[in-house]
Amino acid sequence: MKAIVLAAAICSISACAVIDPLVYKINIPQGNFIEQRDVDNLRVGMTREQVRFVLGSPVVYNSFRDDDWIYVYRLKPGRGDLVEREFRVHFENDVLADVSGFYEKPADFDTPLAE
Repeated sequence: MKAIVLAAAICSISACAVIDPLVYKINIPQGNFIEQRDVDNLRVGMTREQVRFVLGSPVVYNSFRDDDWIYVYRLKPGRGDLVEREFRVHFENDVLADVSGFYEKPADFDTPLAE
């Protein structure tokens, strides 16, 4: 009797490993999904409102430095590797001064927008 119970327990535990690849697992995106083409629209001297229009509202506001906005994106796929991206926007005197992070700085970033 003990052998039958033990065999049933082992079979039920090993069945989880067999069934797991067959179970659908959803992708879980969190944060701001930004693309390089969005970042390419940024120019030095843009106001906060203009940056918010281009990139959206940031997920994280630095509570110690009001001049930094942090755009974070995280994707936990049902299958595969975790994807994480972080992009920082820095303001000086309420205008865009610098950007850094996952995306490349645009080639014409230092050229202000025409008035």
